[in-house]
Amino acid sequence: MAEQLEFFPVQSPCRGICQSDDRGYCRGCMRSRDERFHWQNMSDAQKQEVLRLCRQRLLRKIRANKAISAEDPDQPSLF
Repeated sequence: MAEQLEFFPVQSPCRGICQSDDRGYCRGCMRSRDERFHWQNMSDAQKQEVLRLCRQRLLRKIRANKAISAEDPDQPSLF
């Protein structure tokens, strides 16, 4: 795959919430530890791939939370 020329550098997705979840991904940006540490040394294509993976991780997390909340009714049963 040919690397696309970028006119602007790919910005870090860091949101300043630097805490790892139970799977080792940052709660703020969804990057792995290695992705965070090596961000400055990555090419723009590699950074774009990391951003794609982060979006997938976030969507997966949102879907999992919706499944959990769907199991719990909003109003408890009276019986």
